[in-house]
Amino acid sequence: MEISEHLQGILDTLPTKPGCYLMKNAGGKIIYVGKAVNLRARVRSYFHSDSSHDNKTRRLVHEIADIARASAARKSRPLNPALRSDKKKPLCRGRLPAEIL
Repeated sequence: MEISEHLQGILDTLPTKPGCYLMKNAGGKIIYVGKAVNLRARVRSYFHSDSSHDNKTRRLVHEIADIARASAARKSRPLNPALRSDKKKPLCRGRLPAEIL
């Protein structure tokens, strides 16, 4: 698979530390948000051995025009508003059946 010089430059500078990453298409729209224990290895894995990926991942990789790291990922809002802050825990309410009590 051919990798543009722009993307290759980003891949070469990624740290081997944990982090979050954003993948954007040519229009600047975020198409994927991910996290990794080893950021360099995880992001590079998308661009190696096309046959090991499923169709969805292959389509995603062909759309990637830019990759941003953790600081940019924090600025985008999570899709689930209940999980935007780690200070508030989701609450589940319900009644337990009498047999359990």
